[in-house]
Amino acid sequence: MRYSLLCLLVVVVISATAQDHGFPFGQVTYRELDITGYEKDTSAVAVVLNEFGEAYIDNGNYHNLLFEYHTKIKILKRQGIEKGTIEIPLYKGESKIELIRSIKASSFNYENGSMKETKLDSKNIFKENFNKRWDVAKFAIPNVRVGSVIDVMYVIESPFIFNFRNWEFQDDIPKMKSEYWASIPGNFVFNISLKGYLKLSKNENEVVRDCFSPGGGNVANCARFKWGMENIPAFKEEEYMTAKSNLLSMINFELSEVNYFDGRTDKITKEWKDVEEELRKDDKFGVQLKRGKDIVDEHVTLLVAGETDPLNKAKKVYDFIKSWYRWDDVYGMMSEFGIKKAFDKQSGNVGDINLSLVAALKYAGLNVEPVILSTRDNGFPTELHPVLSDFNYVVAKLNVNDKVYLLDATDDFLPFGLIAKQCLNGKGRVLGEKESYWYELKPGEKSKQITMISLKLGDDGVFTGTIQASFTGYEALAKRKEIYRAGSEQGFITELSKKMTDLEIKNYKIENAEELSKPLVLKLDIEMSGYGNMNASNLLFSPFIIGKWQQNPFKSAERLYPVDFGVSPDESLILNLEYPGNYEVIELPQKVGLALPNSGGRYLYEVQNVGNRLTLNSSLQISRTFFSSEEYHFIKELFNRVIATQQADLIFRKKS
Repeated sequence: MRYSLLCLLVVVVISATAQDHGFPFGQVTYRELDITGYEKDTSAVAVVLNEFGEAYIDNGNYHNLLFEYHTKIKILKRQGIEKGTIEIPLYKGESKIELIRSIKASSFNYENGSMKETKLDSKNIFKENFNKRWDVAKFAIPNVRVGSVIDVMYVIESPFIFNFRNWEFQDDIPKMKSEYWASIPGNFVFNISLKGYLKLSKNENEVVRDCFSPGGGNVANCARFKWGMENIPAFKEEEYMTAKSNLLSMINFELSEVNYFDGRTDKITKEWKDVEEELRKDDKFGVQLKRGKDIVDEHVTLLVAGETDPLNKAKKVYDFIKSWYRWDDVYGMMSEFGIKKAFDKQSGNVGDINLSLVAALKYAGLNVEPVILSTRDNGFPTELHPVLSDFNYVVAKLNVNDKVYLLDATDDFLPFGLIAKQCLNGKGRVLGEKESYWYELKPGEKSKQITMISLKLGDDGVFTGTIQASFTGYEALAKRKEIYRAGSEQGFITELSKKMTDLEIKNYKIENAEELSKPLVLKLDIEMSGYGNMNASNLLFSPFIIGKWQQNPFKSAERLYPVDFGVSPDESLILNLEYPGNYEVIELPQKVGLALPNSGGRYLYEVQNVGNRLTLNSSLQISRTFFSSEEYHFIKELFNRVIATQQADLIFRKKS
């Protein structure tokens, strides 16, 4: 949504003094004290009974931006007592700071059958220096316990009059009601957006006359917006989601334009064509892309000498840049040190390394473009207009023989054509030679594992045999990192043995650990015991020795936001088991065949028994990376079936 005074011409014009809003402080009812649970969410540790906020320009004092906040919360469970500890972030500029103008806070409890209010003492309010840009005001409301109602009200005064505070309707506890008003002078034009997946119950606006009078005879009307929601569910984080900021229901402000009283106009929000030109001339971005010759001329010339195939040429340059640099774990789309200095140091941030990669590929005569993006934990970038602060990463987009390869040289374990899973976050902006464009960031490969198990059950009740697991794509990347963290292949096997308590690894072999373009292959000779006495009537065996899902990642009864795998899992297991002729399998498991709607994936499971040989086939394939909230129940049920199947034992019975 984009709001300005232009869209408010049809609404009623009111006086700047007419303001009936919010709710009074300290008016807690016995009915609120009697609340013991929240029927819409019985797991809630606390619930917001009411919440109100307002942002407006103060016409007195220094004409600062005021933000009033008021909330009333019921504590339902012991874990909810922490809601009585309040932290208020306060922004610091180079010479100006935000201040708290006033704070009121109280707890309300039953004492001897009557209501008792315990007030916050101002002496117990503390301010801490959090970092260079933020202070935090902290206080703990006294006498907060299960059953309490807490009431908090404060006012923040900010000299940063263009920074209207965003409003989060959702929190980690449910809210019965939340409302936010913002009075914006007509001189300011904001891009205002409603994020998240919940709908507003209140969405009103009006013009307030003469609400902004900064002096010098200058006066402006304001646009007052009123937004509200009711019965707001708690935001519950689950697996396979992008940044919380993408999904949380909230009102977001972004300054687009300032119109001064003297007729001047500052356009804050620019068009991509303007930003492209700025980036091309930027010393930390575009200028660096022209310096390939300065840093890699000898190296690249030697690498590609005599090489005519452009793909092989690109792989050699990529491997060189990746092996040359050590990433300092700092994100950023810009070069921090300049690629010449970073190259000499053999170390740098994401921008230093990947802009060096783009520059080197360009110098080698290849068709390559930088792609700026936002990582999964940083949120989606704004697509309507350029907001460079949304981006925190850059990769290379290589175009060879009508095929596109996304390249990232910051990680030693990334093969050619794969970028970090953190980068698979919606779309990135490609900065081409003539113009920029959005490009969907898709994984170069799946996360794939194929496991083949061959076992023989002896008369002594011991299983012996082999396991061969092949990992490709992002699964191979993860396993190579596990080996690295373990310190050695032997260390990795030792850690693996700890996870597989009923199994003894007699011998092992790991293939292609350092050949990133090939699947990583793990071969194990194993022996398993402890599954029961062969003289007993029954013997239980769990066939999913490796690659077993321990629990369903999808736990919520419903999910209001999408499932985003980033990389789709693809897992197959084939088991061949030979057992003694004097035993038989009791009740072979039923065949399972489940498919997700819209070709989203499938799960197949089948066990066959011929003579004294048993064969098991299990295949889980998720074909898409993104599933809407409407598809959540389907994918949750599919994983329920996967886990139920994998947890079921095969039962062998001794023949009579």
